[in-house]
Amino acid sequence: MLVRCCLHRGCRESHERSSRLNDTWITRELNPLEIYDSNEDYAKGWRVDIRRSPLPFDAWTNHMASSRQLYGDCLPDQVDRISANLDAHIQLVADVRELYKDRVALERDFATKLQALAKKSAEKKVKMESVLVLGDDPTKAWGESTLKQSTLNFAFDSIINSMANAAQDHNNIADTLTTQVVEALKTVERKNENIQKTEGQFYQKLISDRDRSYSERLKTKQKYDEECGEVEANRQRQSRANDDKHAERVARQSEQQRVDMLNSKNAYIIATAIANKTKSKFFGTDLVHLENQLQAVQTRLVNKFAKILLHAQALQISHLDVLKNRLAENETRLNEVNPSKDQDLYIEYNIRPFSAPSDWKFEPCATFYDNEEMSVEPDAKTVLQNRLRRSRGKLQELMPVIETKQREYEQLEKLTVAYDGDHSLGNIEDISDKYLETDHNMTFFRTSECILNAEIDVIVKAIGDDVGAQQPHNFKSSSFSIPTTCGYCKTSIWGLSKQGKTCKVCNLSVHAKCELKVPADCQRGGGVSRHASRLSTSTSNASRMSVTGTSIPTQLVTPTASSFVHAVSKEEEHYSTAKVLFDFTATSEFELSVSEGSTVTVIEHDDGSGWVKVKDGSGDGLVPASYLQHGTGPASSSNEQGSGQYVKAIYAYEARGSDELGLKDGELIELSSGPSDGQYYGEGWWEGINSLGQKGIFPSNYVELV
Repeated sequence: MLVRCCLHRGCRESHERSSRLNDTWITRELNPLEIYDSNEDYAKGWRVDIRRSPLPFDAWTNHMASSRQLYGDCLPDQVDRISANLDAHIQLVADVRELYKDRVALERDFATKLQALAKKSAEKKVKMESVLVLGDDPTKAWGESTLKQSTLNFAFDSIINSMANAAQDHNNIADTLTTQVVEALKTVERKNENIQKTEGQFYQKLISDRDRSYSERLKTKQKYDEECGEVEANRQRQSRANDDKHAERVARQSEQQRVDMLNSKNAYIIATAIANKTKSKFFGTDLVHLENQLQAVQTRLVNKFAKILLHAQALQISHLDVLKNRLAENETRLNEVNPSKDQDLYIEYNIRPFSAPSDWKFEPCATFYDNEEMSVEPDAKTVLQNRLRRSRGKLQELMPVIETKQREYEQLEKLTVAYDGDHSLGNIEDISDKYLETDHNMTFFRTSECILNAEIDVIVKAIGDDVGAQQPHNFKSSSFSIPTTCGYCKTSIWGLSKQGKTCKVCNLSVHAKCELKVPADCQRGGGVSRHASRLSTSTSNASRMSVTGTSIPTQLVTPTASSFVHAVSKEEEHYSTAKVLFDFTATSEFELSVSEGSTVTVIEHDDGSGWVKVKDGSGDGLVPASYLQHGTGPASSSNEQGSGQYVKAIYAYEARGSDELGLKDGELIELSSGPSDGQYYGEGWWEGINSLGQKGIFPSNYVELV
């Protein structure tokens, strides 16, 4: 599109020059410098179309004069103020030139930093792209062409190249703005300063010429006054010298003086006329013309200034278009990213032979001959029957949980697909996180199901339908303030922390280690050993599940997969201590040598034989009961030592039993060690030691690891 620019020079020039410059047409991308000037130096490299104006030059000037107000008509005798206003416009050009100069510096600085960033990213990409595309150890030979087959790698490469090219684009726009805007504004500024200086000198010359005519009038007036005075003086002298011998001479001098006076008068009148004409021309023509000239200079300055800035905007728009095209190219590459294609490429270069590990088989002890058949002797069968019953109970509890989780999993899967297809439905990340969490839980629950089924299958294969009595005990963890006889092994149970179990139906008390050995023949109101009157029982909270698995207690927290297949391990025993009163030397391998004053741990109390089984740092064995002085508190086994791992209480908790440990908000607790202690004590419960050395269990959701 062509923009018509008719440029009034503001002063009369040669007819040839004015006829060539009556009308100038330039395209948007043409040089904004001196568009009214036909000098080839200004137009070099630019397409400037100079066409004859449809109006003659004078007619166009009159048209411009009639279409706007002129300084000369509206602002008489304000050349100084108009010149100051022109100076302000020139200063604006200088300020904008500095603005674009600083903008150029920013562009160059940004280009340098962007180029460094692109280079750094390219170097990092070279180091990791093979791992990204083919993995750490591809099985086939590969080359650069292989890496380019990855759509993701190709898109990333496009982004880095786009940044590097954009850096060069910023350098290019900096160069273009410098040559076509900053330098152009500098030229305009310098030229208009020269014009302003010339016009100022012209104004001073006009004032000087005017003042000279004013001064000449004053001089002729003074001369006229002086001549008039001389005429009057000669007249008086002549009147006194009528009879004097020099009267004739005086008369001639008086006449000459009168003629001189008349000449001075004429000169004064002429000077006055000249001064008046000069004044009229100065204020009515010269100042008007000068002010109009300054207005024309200001008009051309503003037009040139605006066109240069328009050209600057066009350059920046073109620069932005280049950057936009680069981003559009990146967008195209990113839309071409194909995960399936990239994964197929990864598979192609990582195919390796694989065979699943073979099943383990029973390995007999090197010092004892045995076979792989399970023992079904009465005592062993009782343990198997109890384990079978417990596994079936846990499986019965597990299956509803799996069904619930399966429904939740399927629902989240549908939501994930829907949210992935339409992001306006909600945050896909939140749904995806829940979906993955449910998927992980389902995997663990299925693993628990697999473990329980495996245990059930192998036990059923060994014992068949012989599942024993169907009256299982309802054992709960208990603490014993006084020694109690185990209903199975007939030895003492004594301890305040997880020492044994008590059936809540028949009050049978057994060691925790003896629980699975007791036949499932619970009889209400009966039992091998009842010590209800001497028993201090601390029943675990509802979240601690019954070992028998015959009931599903109300839980405080959602069960986890591991809670259904908690490994059967020997629970930690806590024993009382005793002080050795006399030295004793063992006389058989079943006895233990002890020294006077040492402290030993009582494993089994006197069963009436006069002997007590104890242990110390050197081992365990029997010592005479009369050689010991029993302590009143339980002794901690070596496993009671802390694990070195601490938790911090995030809520206060009040102990509800002697085996529990109260918590204070912010308190640090050291977890106990052992395969069935600490975090592994039981579902929803951990065991630890506080700063006072007290040991007990507490809810796991009341603390956090530190």
